Amino acid sequence: METVQNGLFVCVNYKGTFGNGDVFDSSEDHGPLEVQMGKGQVIIGFESAMLGMKLNEKKTFTLEPDAAYGLRDEDLMHTFLRSEVPPEMNPKEGESILLSTPDGQQIPAHIVEAGDERIVVDLNHPLAGESLTFEIEIVGISKTATQEPQGCRCGCSDAGCDTGDCSSGCC
Repeated sequence: METVQNGLFVCVNYKGTFGNGDVFDSSEDHGPLEVQMGKGQVIIGFESAMLGMKLNEKKTFTLEPDAAYGLRDEDLMHTFLRSEVPPEMNPKEGESILLSTPDGQQIPAHIVEAGDERIVVDLNHPLAGESLTFEIEIVGISKTATQEPQGCRCGCSDAGCDTGDCSSGCC
């Protein structure tokens, strides 16, 4: 029987929950996730947990932040003066936006404060600092892709998550 190994395409059903049992992501709504093993398309702990599994095998595991989206980094909180924000933007607390770097790369950010004088954004991944539990089932193993690429599905719903590379927390 074939087992999950680097280079193969693996289809996996999954449900991700926080410690309190709340679901943060699941393949139930969009079907199995297909991953090419060894390409960094999902967080390292998720990929490591799949290695060696067999078709139809199920597993439940918990990832600490260092094997998931990392620890929260308070240096990733940035403050902008309201005057630095383009006039056509009207950022509101709780919204997610894309910031552009000087080289044109877009970085998702979450607005945590939108006052009259300043805007504070959080560049941490929304799941940074969280221990995450996954229930997974391997439902396909193939030498070739069986699905069209659909971004990284790394557990976040922010815009800009379409690089297919979750190794650095794309969202």
